[in-house]
Parts: sequence; structure tokens; C-alpha cells
Amino acid sequence: MYTIAALYHFTRFPDPAALKPALLDLCLAQGVKGTLLLAGEGVNGTISGSRAGIDAVIAHLRSLPGCAGLEWKEATSETPPFPRMKVRLKREIVTMGQPDVDPASKVGNYVDPADWNELIKSPDVVVIDTRNDYEVEIGTFEGAVDPQTKTFGEFPEWWAQNKDRFHNKRVAMFCTGGIRCEKSTNYLLGQGVEDVFHLKGGILKYLEEVPQEESTWEGDCFVFDARVSVGHGLVEGQHVLCHGCRQPILPEDMKRPEFEQGVSCHKCFDQTTDWDKDRFRERQKQIKLAEARAQK
Repeated sequence: MYTIAALYHFTRFPDPAALKPALLDLCLAQGVKGTLLLAGEGVNGTISGSRAGIDAVIAHLRSLPGCAGLEWKEATSETPPFPRMKVRLKREIVTMGQPDVDPASKVGNYVDPADWNELIKSPDVVVIDTRNDYEVEIGTFEGAVDPQTKTFGEFPEWWAQNKDRFHNKRVAMFCTGGIRCEKSTNYLLGQGVEDVFHLKGGILKYLEEVPQEESTWEGDCFVFDARVSVGHGLVEGQHVLCHGCRQPILPEDMKRPEFEQGVSCHKCFDQTTDWDKDRFRERQKQIKLAEARAQK
């Protein structure tokens, strides 16, 4: 079994580039794979490997300046979730495009998964899903508002256009693991919203801790690894990834005429050119050749 660790932590790294070599070397030495993002505002990513490997990397991350309180969420997989290890330097560890947003200074009120249902059922609370449209499509909380954003960077504009709808409401927000809500709650506080809440640990922690019979979650939760989606108890879902558009689809969608492995699905068939599709076919051909060589 492979251990999967999803993590993020907001802190100030004066020189994130200086942290990259030792972190990458440790991951490679421990056989850990996945992606970690480093920026001046902190670290974010998902990695997988052996129990010992994950423990070693987590210990290293928690030893970095300001990261002693780093938390992470774990799951397991029978197959390797990631093909390689990448440590990338970024401007933001989750892109919102708002330079004044600083989650390290102040965020909304954390709500434990056990208390989430009671909060969102209150008539004076509006629940907002801060994830992208393709993530919301396969699952969300009952009654949640879907901003229908394609990227997190669109959220501030959506809020500006819709904030009057939520006048005199308490605002509860959620996302996959909590990182986007750190920024979105800080943003709303900066916009003068006083009562802002977010689900501690995100959807993943909720699905891990709240029994299905008590849950207000509907559908599956998209995850950014080979599992594609998970349900209650973090059990792997049925979704697969279309490698043409990187969006989740169900096994029955693979029977539709628009589907071609590695090239297109019903969601993206009309969104790409013939040149794009030919390029994707060549990529798929190279993937199959690499797999065949690996089996020899």
C-alpha cells in the first residue's frame, strides 16, 4: 500500500528557492513521488510513498521556518498515485491573484467536521463551494452555492458581482483540503464580511470523519491524484480522468462516441481542434510504447 499525504501550510519563506534542493533530494532518496509547491507564502502539495518515506518528508517540512504546525491528511492506494517527483517554485501556492490576501495573518473561523452540518443548516448561513466548476459537478454539500468558476482566480470577481445576495448572512465556505478557504476567508474579511467560517480540513476530513448516514455531502470529491475521486471513508470513487481535458468522467462516459482514450470525451470533444486531437493521439501512442517497454 502507498501512503498519500495531502498538505499545505501558510508561512513566510524569504527565499523559497533555497529550500528546493534539499527537499527534492530527500524525496528522491526516500522514493516519494508527487508534487510540492514552494512560494513566498508557504508550501502546498500531495505526495505518496512508503510509510517511512512520507514520515521523513513530513518531518523535514515541519522543520522548515514557521512550519512546526504543518498538518496533513492521509489516505492509501494500492497503486502508485504519481509517476514522478516534482518540487516547483511558484508565485502562489494556490493562485488567487490577490496580492493583499495574507492567510498567515488572519482567516475565518474554523469549523470541525462534526459541527459542520449544524452550521450549514442554519437559516442565516449561506454555504459557498470555492472549488472549480468541474469539481463541483461530481459532488458538493446539499444546498451549497456553486460560483461556476473555472479557476480560483475568478472567485474575487464572482464575489464582487454576487455579494449583495448574501447581505446579513453568515458565510460558510469549503474546498477539497482547506487551502483555498484559507485565502477566500481572508479575502472576505478584507472585504468587510464579519462572520466568515470554513470547514477545517476540507471535504476530505469531513468524508473521513463524518459517518455516511449523518452526512450532507452528495456525490464524490475530486482529488488531484490517480484516484480521481473519493467518497465517504475516502474510498476510491468510480471516476477516471479524461487526459484530453483533465476532467473527471464516469466509466459509462467512456462508451459515448466522443470518447477516445487519451484524446477526448463528451466534455471536451467540441472544445479542441483536429490539430489538438492529433497531438493527443501522438502523446497516447508514446505512452503505450513506454508502457510496453516497461513490461519487457
